[in-house]
Amino acid sequence: MAYTASRKLDELKPSEIVKELDKYIIGQKQAKRTIAVAIRNRTRRKRLPLEIRDEVSPKNIIMIGPTGVGKTEIARRIAKLSNAPFIKVEATKYTEVGYVGRDVESIIRDLMSIAVQQVKAELAEREQEKVALRVEERLLDILLPQVKEDPSVDIIPVGSSYTDSQKTTRERFRQMLRDGKFDEREVEINVQSRKRVGIEVLGQPNMEELQDAMQSIGSIFGNGKGHNRKLTVKRAREIFTEEETEKAVDTDRAIDEAKERVEQMGIVFIDEIDKVAKSGGSGGGIDVSREGVQRDILPIIEGTSVSTKWGVVDTTHILFIASGAFHVSKPSDLIPELQGRFPLRVELDDLKAEDFYRILTEPANAITMQYRELLKTEG
Repeated sequence: MAYTASRKLDELKPSEIVKELDKYIIGQKQAKRTIAVAIRNRTRRKRLPLEIRDEVSPKNIIMIGPTGVGKTEIARRIAKLSNAPFIKVEATKYTEVGYVGRDVESIIRDLMSIAVQQVKAELAEREQEKVALRVEERLLDILLPQVKEDPSVDIIPVGSSYTDSQKTTRERFRQMLRDGKFDEREVEINVQSRKRVGIEVLGQPNMEELQDAMQSIGSIFGNGKGHNRKLTVKRAREIFTEEETEKAVDTDRAIDEAKERVEQMGIVFIDEIDKVAKSGGSGGGIDVSREGVQRDILPIIEGTSVSTKWGVVDTTHILFIASGAFHVSKPSDLIPELQGRFPLRVELDDLKAEDFYRILTEPANAITMQYRELLKTEG
């Protein structure tokens, strides 16, 4: 299935992408240009012949600069602009396989999870009107049970054999329902049980797959069971909306599209990469462990297949952006293989007094603007 990319971004040149970033981020022109070119190259790659396309790999980036200069925000904004799956992780949260910590492949599993939810939300939005209609009909069937002729039919077809009086009553109730006049009325509905196994085990490889399997087993035993509950119409509407949305969204389609997005447009932001570099080239047990983390991260950056509960994900064309302050260590303290996988390096400028003033006044989401809008709500 073809990836549904943001048309707006596909039409933007690097200079125009920089202008979009300028709306939210002050300064850091070089970092913006570097990111913009990397993103534009993804659009260019999609236009290449198939035999060449797979040979073009993303140019991963290391951003160097102290905390607060805009490293994370640049990556987050570009992901939002491109409608790409995005995840931010901290390198220090991941340790060598077999030690306490998370397996680095969980980065890709988490990214895939984000993408699936993102696509499902988009598909649900397209079905919003149909879902609202089905929910409305289900509520009317509860409020007016005698009007419904066939209990197996969820939606009353147009032209059914109701009397004019029954039709009038149903439409009158429909309008009252839309006006919220029944919101606090209690009704009895059948609520499906949603049992989930809430076990999380860290520190051993493949434990997250075990957790997913246990959740699947729990959902199997819970399926088909339900119990009657008395709820307000307002709450019943929320539950019915969830149920009808789940029915309306094609899960297989969502998974296929999410997988395509992750593989072709996914962005992984690895923060604090400097914390897993050797400190000034020294040796010792801590540095050995840090090197182990780097070697574990290396395969997913080089391109490998990661098993997830939605299928196998190829990481070859995922864009990786690493960042760090590098106060103690230097990018050259990373293992050579990892350095080679981040061909682009950009140093972000330190913020000055005038930059802080501009940050407070110029961005579209400036904090002063946020408080101004909040105060407007007080009249």
